[in-house]
Amino acid sequence: MDFFVIFIEGFASFLSPCVLPMLPMYVSYFASQDKGLKRTVINSLGFVLGFTIIFVLLGIFAGTLGKVITANSRYINIVFGIIVILFGMHYMGILNIKILNKSKGIQKSKDKLSFFSAILFGMVFSACWTPCVGIFLSSALMMSATSQSIFKGGLMLFIYSIGLGIPFVLTSIFLERLKSTFNYIKKHYNIINKIAGIILIISGIILIF
Repeated sequence: MDFFVIFIEGFASFLSPCVLPMLPMYVSYFASQDKGLKRTVINSLGFVLGFTIIFVLLGIFAGTLGKVITANSRYINIVFGIIVILFGMHYMGILNIKILNKSKGIQKSKDKLSFFSAILFGMVFSACWTPCVGIFLSSALMMSATSQSIFKGGLMLFIYSIGLGIPFVLTSIFLERLKSTFNYIKKHYNIINKIAGIILIISGIILIF
């Protein structure tokens, strides 16, 4: 049951207000390659593998320090909450957090995209997402921590990553059909960012209290 819940949390993370503003960047990154469906899907799998590596390492860390994390879960949630609020303020334009703009540098080398650079792309994205999907990720990490097992902790975050990764792979498969949808998102990017920012701030407050 725990694994099913974590899988759902991973999928729910894809629908979070933190991921949505980044989707046009993801789509344009893969759509610009024009290397055929097979290569696009392979690169999207590299992207998923990139953030899976980071999240599994977090799961192993949580499983290793299970007792410490469980005992200090309240303080961890407060830290996550504060970071999520700051991210929300970034999306609203109140703050400028440079790490959220870090992935733009990768886009400059679109024509050189390979499976390994897609992995790097996924790892950079995960660094941006980790605090931002705090509600779902912290829940998955707490479940990993309570297991107090390195193997189970890593496995739980692997399943979380599968739940998050499946929608990205499907997006790459149906890229052409979804372009109009993401063009709409790009057109209303500022409004979506502000709405996402408000939701993130509320989520951060919920995490803290």
